[in-house]
Amino acid sequence: MSAAPVTPTAFHAPLAWLDGRWQAEVLMRVGADGHWTALSAGVPAPADALRLGGPVLPTLVDAHSHAFQRAFAGLAEQRDSDSDDFWSWRDRMYGVALRVTPAQLKDIAAQLYTELLAGGYTQVCEFHYLHHREDGTPYEDEHAMALALAEAAQEVGIGLTLLPVLYAHAGFAHPGLRETQRRFRTDADWVWQACRRISAAGLPLVRAGVAVHSLRAAHEADVRALQALVGDADIPIHVHVAEQMQEVNDCLAATGRRPIDFLADYGLDPRWQLVHATHSTREEIARIAASGAGVVICPGTEGNLGDGLADLPGWLAAGVPLTVGSDSQVTRGWVEELRWLEYGQRLGLQRRNVAARPGHQPSTAARLFDACVAGSARAAGLRSWGLQAGARADFLVLDTSASGLAGLPDAALLDGLIFASQGPAWREVYVAGQPRSIDDAGRRERFVATMAALWR
Repeated sequence: MSAAPVTPTAFHAPLAWLDGRWQAEVLMRVGADGHWTALSAGVPAPADALRLGGPVLPTLVDAHSHAFQRAFAGLAEQRDSDSDDFWSWRDRMYGVALRVTPAQLKDIAAQLYTELLAGGYTQVCEFHYLHHREDGTPYEDEHAMALALAEAAQEVGIGLTLLPVLYAHAGFAHPGLRETQRRFRTDADWVWQACRRISAAGLPLVRAGVAVHSLRAAHEADVRALQALVGDADIPIHVHVAEQMQEVNDCLAATGRRPIDFLADYGLDPRWQLVHATHSTREEIARIAASGAGVVICPGTEGNLGDGLADLPGWLAAGVPLTVGSDSQVTRGWVEELRWLEYGQRLGLQRRNVAARPGHQPSTAARLFDACVAGSARAAGLRSWGLQAGARADFLVLDTSASGLAGLPDAALLDGLIFASQGPAWREVYVAGQPRSIDDAGRRERFVATMAALWR
């Protein structure tokens, strides 16, 4: 049996992104728990520090993931009828959801989590609603699917926030689920017990929270029951909301209110994360800002599904915490998510550098990146995040010879990374002070075999 890897007690970077800017000669010390104890700029490298081969960036949290949908990415890009939208995509996606076993889910998730590491994420929030056997009955261990995800994360070495999902209805006017949703069925008690089981397991780098699938899938009594069970527990609470205009219209028809406005009446607080929030009004944004809740935008998936464009200028101006997510897994890196977060706005508004804040933060890349770093801890249920004392020692080492970065002045490296690079541009990825592999042939082979079994 090989010895456990030794965590260096100190790293030294020629440059590091500290306090919203590049700073030189940065000494970063790590405690025995894998968290930063101190970071200082302008310090020559001491003898005990590991000298890193490039500039250092903090990583981001992938704040919204459905791991099983990695097995469907790329398989819904043909149209055989007069129309195709989110709802027709969803019906086809259920074909995967109704077949995946725990062993297959582990193989899918292990491949996905390796790809997310390569994409610059070191923590993933798994919005997990694929719970039961293919026929809808519970597994002998009713949390078998959640445990498969945790095992995959442990194998890869990525942080995981598992969010068991409350999913009880097929729509605003439906008392139950459709037959094709039989694997998702839960109530508030089930979700809370799943959260407690995951937390009690004490797995390294694994945390738990809860999620409400949506207002259409969890009615008021369901949400109130879950809130009562959660109480004041300091855990993240995630919810899909206002992703599609049909959802907005259905909510208006059923309640007389728009979804975000209706959701705000539940008494939101900083634990809540609103996923998508694509269709919002300025009044709704103001209500969310006052609550302290955050928003998770998934530009790659929202573009792929034709959801629409979130009001990025509105959310930023209101100071609402912001993160991004890989969601359906058609994109699996934060560089592309931030690029399309900005490009969507440019296309919609016919302007450039929409997210920039002249006089305060003129770099679009810096404003988006810093916003997501700041929002990452709360989305994942962690106390802190990034290159700061107390946060887990997760970081990326940039390769300045990579496409889009070669030849750029130091001050433009983040701009080049987000708006001119072609793929990941880092030499190394570290989690809790340990280097992680961003490629694994064995995991890929298992994934390919699972895909063959699912799709033959």
